[in-house]
Amino acid sequence: SPTDLSELLKDGTKESHDRAENTQFVKDFLKGRIKKELFKLATVALYFTYSALEEEMDRNKDNPVFAPLYFPLELHRKEALIKDMKYFYGEDWKEKIQCSEATQHYVDRIHHVGQHEPELLVAHAYTRYMGDLSGGQVLKKVAQRALKLPSTDEGIQFYVFENVSNAQQFKQLYRARLNALDLDKSCKERIVEEANRAFRFNMQVFDELDKIGKSLTEEAQEGGLPVHDGRGDLRKCPYYADKLGKAAPGCPYHAAMAMAKQPLVQLILAACVAVAAGAAAWYMM
Repeated sequence: SPTDLSELLKDGTKESHDRAENTQFVKDFLKGRIKKELFKLATVALYFTYSALEEEMDRNKDNPVFAPLYFPLELHRKEALIKDMKYFYGEDWKEKIQCSEATQHYVDRIHHVGQHEPELLVAHAYTRYMGDLSGGQVLKKVAQRALKLPSTDEGIQFYVFENVSNAQQFKQLYRARLNALDLDKSCKERIVEEANRAFRFNMQVFDELDKIGKSLTEEAQEGGLPVHDGRGDLRKCPYYADKLGKAAPGCPYHAAMAMAKQPLVQLILAACVAVAAGAAAWYMM
């Protein structure tokens, strides 16, 4: 039915969803252009976001305006994110992370909603978990491949829903629970509006990460070769083709740049420059 909350949310957030998918951070991520340090910061943002969300969900687990959507065993992500924090930052991970400005705004809104307008908590749960069970599974594979993470899912536990055997069926159940909530038209409209607000918070976090990413230095792959910077057609880069299992050798440009960073090579280059400068000076006399 067009008046079902699941349909209202789907149609009412389509534009916001499209804008979020077209942020530079998400587009780069989907193309595998994600630095490990930036992925770690994105995981930190998720940790603070889900800590707030699940705290408020626990607070409202018996509230009839939210209770039907309470699936801690199937959906809660905080414990999975703690595993990811330990993988990336070590056992003392709590001392090494902090909540960013954009993420803090998001967290503050979640706490406000959970404590003062719990019916709007529906919007935040829907926006996060339905996305995690959909596009999040694509991001998992991209991150695992681009960052060379273990095939045993260390570092990407956030994307692993061990207690959801069939994501499509679970999403259908979740939508049915959404539609069964006893809400009037005005309340449904407010939930849709809040879902759009949740998308805006996410986009602000993405923009913040994108700015941070531009300041990070290029990371090295095995053998000291940098990650391809993504300019131009990646498929035409011999290094990229080699990574896809083709027979092409390592990228000449990257190999030359890596070789130039070696101390001995730098010494030889410096000597050559000195000889050339001396020859030029002699010629001009």
